[in-house]
Amino acid sequence: MVMDLHGRDLHGRDVHSRDLRYFVAVAQELHFTRAAELLFVSQPALSKQIRALERQLGAELFVRDRGGVRLTPVGAALLPHARQTLERLQSAVDAVERAKTEERATLRVGMSTRPARGGLLPAVRSRFGEAHPAATIRLRQVSWEDASAGLADGTADVAFIWLPLPDLERYEWMVVAEEPRHVALPTTHRLASLDEIAFADIVDEPFLALPDGAGALRDYWLALDARAGRPPRIGAEIASTDETYEALVDGRGVCLVAAGNAPLITLGGVVTRPVRGITPSRFALAWRAGEDRRPLVSAYIKACGEALGGAQQEPVDG
Repeated sequence: MVMDLHGRDLHGRDVHSRDLRYFVAVAQELHFTRAAELLFVSQPALSKQIRALERQLGAELFVRDRGGVRLTPVGAALLPHARQTLERLQSAVDAVERAKTEERATLRVGMSTRPARGGLLPAVRSRFGEAHPAATIRLRQVSWEDASAGLADGTADVAFIWLPLPDLERYEWMVVAEEPRHVALPTTHRLASLDEIAFADIVDEPFLALPDGAGALRDYWLALDARAGRPPRIGAEIASTDETYEALVDGRGVCLVAAGNAPLITLGGVVTRPVRGITPSRFALAWRAGEDRRPLVSAYIKACGEALGGAQQEPVDG
């Protein structure tokens, strides 16, 4: 007889793991009273359950006579399979528990831009690791289509993001860097030779835009707040650093970038210049508000605050 993980045989008879545990206990002890004691059930209840199992299988599993209890040939045939099934069930339960423990002890950190600024990430990891040496940090790179870097769909517990976030009321955050916005443009652009560029001089240029799903963040990097109602011209949509670089080199538009991200795209054929007339960008560590303050989340927030210099960096409620 071959059992599946649920204890059902191939002929469809519904044999539960409890039935198999009771059977194996009696088979090991060859004594109903001792087996009942090991199982913490009464001897009559155990005998009743074994009889029910025998009826289900259509065969006796034990010979009961004055000489004691012994396995029938059918019982002897069932025993190794019953043991194997119980072992597999226990292995499955153990695997689930390990996965649950690992999930609780794992912090998922989302990001659309790697926060290399001033060695912040290693500093946070070091402080977090001192407080929670058994915990694991998993970094998750997220497309620019998700402005929350995994917070919105729950695939990240905390995330390094650019403000503003969509659905601000859902999140809290801590600003980790404030940087001027630069404009990235191909080296062949008419303004590339300038040391600094006024936003008014590029307002009518085609701009590279984040995907529509980025919402308020797309508007921010198009500098809608500085356009006085003039709609932007969209030259192309971008969802990664590579896409941005390729679009710039192809001359499909210009784009605003944080000063700290300029080295990511100033490869051959692209330059960045400071822009006058627009507000600086804000880079932040964010997390879901209120209900999602697990110990590891709180510990990471604390470690980030310490890495930034402590009390001057206060969490912001969205």
